[in-house]
Amino acid sequence: MALPDFLIAGVPKAGTTALHTALRQHPELYLPTIKEPKFFLTDGPPPERGGPGDVETYREHVWRLEEYEALFADAPAGALTGESTPFYLYDAGARRRIRSLVPDVRIIVTLRDPVERAHSNWTHLWSAGLEPIGDLVRACEAEPERVAAGWSHFWHYVGLGRYGEQLADLFELFPREQVLVFRYRDVVDRPAETLDRICAFLGVRQGLLTEVPRRNVTAHPAPGARHAVLSTLARRLPALARPIEGLLQHRGEARRPLSWERRQRLIPYFAEDVALLQRVTGEDFGDWLRPRERSGGLVGVRPPGQRQSRNGRRGR
Repeated sequence: MALPDFLIAGVPKAGTTALHTALRQHPELYLPTIKEPKFFLTDGPPPERGGPGDVETYREHVWRLEEYEALFADAPAGALTGESTPFYLYDAGARRRIRSLVPDVRIIVTLRDPVERAHSNWTHLWSAGLEPIGDLVRACEAEPERVAAGWSHFWHYVGLGRYGEQLADLFELFPREQVLVFRYRDVVDRPAETLDRICAFLGVRQGLLTEVPRRNVTAHPAPGARHAVLSTLARRLPALARPIEGLLQHRGEARRPLSWERRQRLIPYFAEDVALLQRVTGEDFGDWLRPRERSGGLVGVRPPGQRQSRNGRRGR
């Protein structure tokens, strides 16, 4: 069977699109053009309901085994194959499906300050006109209701950032030597070193990749009447969501950093899990519970001509 040798399994809004793009340039690696096939998220067809925009995203899932295998059919002889679906770490069912089908797979995980990750996640959906709540703190408060209503993983701003419990379970399923965990700030601050670390983990030549492109940079449209009207249309008329997203993000400002006051409102969601993460990994993540010196991430004004990345299969 043509199945992946490695997976970029987490986490959303932690540079997985940029890493996928960078690793595709390595001659000994093969990653398909489709990012986030999401194959391991279901045992069959994806759900038929969810939050704003979810149904359209579900139609892009590659969920049939033969279609998933076809993603890797063109890999050159001897190349290692991989794919990037950053929800695999979060989804308990996915972790077990991976263990069942590809028990020897190597797993790559990038961890980002969970408050920053949630903020970037919320901004992504706000900038697409899909997030109806114009405040991250209130959106996090609404998460239990959204989860109960079947909204997809990308709406789980808090849940996605509880890495301690996710990794603890992952290490029950896979030997630690099959899992590479590093911080998003390493991707941002030390791209060449981080890419070499990934290549060493995969057993391919180092020194060939030196840059991580600025991909999936999130614009932050200002709130107001224009955003309210366009976002309402995007949620009610899914067929028009993509062009409306372009209008919302046109000349959008860079994502604005969270104030310490707002970080303080969100840190309690993650404090206990950060302690668990430290026990699981043996590393110090205490900086995630303090004020930040910078907002973090591949932020700033979006490169000219770039739009929010769209993942999964097209036209289905």
